[in-house]
Formats: sequence, structure tokens, C-alpha cells
Amino acid sequence: MAANDDFTKMMKDMMGAFPVDMTAFQDGFKTNASLGDKMSKVAISAAEKSSEISAKWTKETLAKVSDITAVKDEPTDYTKALTDFASAQAEFAAENMAAFAEVAKTVQMETVELMLAAGKDMSEDVTAAAKKATEEVTKATKKATATAK
Repeated sequence: MAANDDFTKMMKDMMGAFPVDMTAFQDGFKTNASLGDKMSKVAISAAEKSSEISAKWTKETLAKVSDITAVKDEPTDYTKALTDFASAQAEFAAENMAAFAEVAKTVQMETVELMLAAGKDMSEDVTAAAKKATEEVTKATKKATATAK
């Protein structure tokens, strides 16, 4: 029966012949993890603010609904209560939509700032890794050339 080749040993030998510096990968991972952390904080903050706006809007609406459902002395008072409710809702809607727009604007600005900073960090990481790789290849080439002579 034919002997099975030990591919694990062969792969280890092959990978050992091509040493790879993992610090570039680790730095890239750290940069990416940091970006993810910062982006999560922006998203969570926006969600908190949006939920506060929604809760306030709901509270104000329910307060106005109780005015509509209260017993009135005159039939025209029901019409006035409904008109006041509709007017208040239009005002609440305008205020709250402006507040939501402000949250969205803040998220957009923070996201752009984070992406620009991340791009700069990643560019620096790539430049450093390329410089280090160039130095290592130059050393290996010089060593191989000296050995060949």
C-alpha cells in the first residue's frame, strides 16, 4: 500500500519558508475593531435620543387625548377640543421632526468624521506595513544574492 504524505508537515515547511509578520494584520484588526466600537456608540446614542423624542411626543399626545375624551358641557366644546388637539398635533409633529432631523444630522457628521479618521489610520497602517515588507524583501534579496556568489 502506498504511504500517505504528511501534508501538515509539508504545509508547515512551506509556510516556514515564507515568514509573515502578523503585526500588520493585528494592527488592521485593532483599527477595524476601534472603528466598529465608535460607530456603535454613535448608533446607540442616536437610538437613545430618538427614543427620548418619541417618548416625549407620546406623552404629549396622550395628555391631549385625555382632553378630547373628557366630558364636555356643550357639543361645540367637543369640536373645539378636537380642533385644539389637531393644532397641537401639528405643532408637536413639527417640533419632533426637527428634533429627529437634528439627531440624523449629528449622526451623519459623526459618521463622516469617523470614516475620515479610519481612512487615515488604515492608510498609515498600510504604509507602515508596505515599508516594513519592502525592508524585509530587500534584506532577503541581499542575503540570497550574497549566498549565491
